Amino acid sequence: MNSLSQENLQLTVARNFWSRAIGLLGRQSLAPNDGFLILGCRSVHTHFMRFSIDVVFFDSRGVVLSIVEKMDPWCMAGEKLARHVLELPSGTAVPRGIRVGSSFLPVQLHLPTLNRSVL
Repeated sequence: MNSLSQENLQLTVARNFWSRAIGLLGRQSLAPNDGFLILGCRSVHTHFMRFSIDVVFFDSRGVVLSIVEKMDPWCMAGEKLARHVLELPSGTAVPRGIRVGSSFLPVQLHLPTLNRSVL
C-alpha cells in the first residue's frame, strides 16, 4: 500500500458532535493545503456549502475505501464501512496520491507530525 502525501497538509480535526456538525459550513473555500478530518464518520453532505470538495473515506486502519472527487454543494456521500472522512479542496485528492487501497494512518498516531488545529 502507498501512503498518501501528508506533506504540507494543514488539518483541522473534528472530534466531537458540534465540530462535525458545523464542518466546513460558513467557509468560502479551502486553501490548497487545507484538510478537514472528521473522526467517527461514515457520511457527509455539502448542503449550504459554497464550494466543491474531494471526500476520502477510510477505515479504522487508515486504508482508503473510496473517494468522491469534486463533490458539488447540495450533495451527499457515504461509505458503509468507513470510520473517518477527510475533506480536501476539490481536485486535490488524486494529485496528493490518494487512491483506493492506499493508507492514511489514523491521525491519533500522527498528530504531532501534522500541522493541525483540533476542534
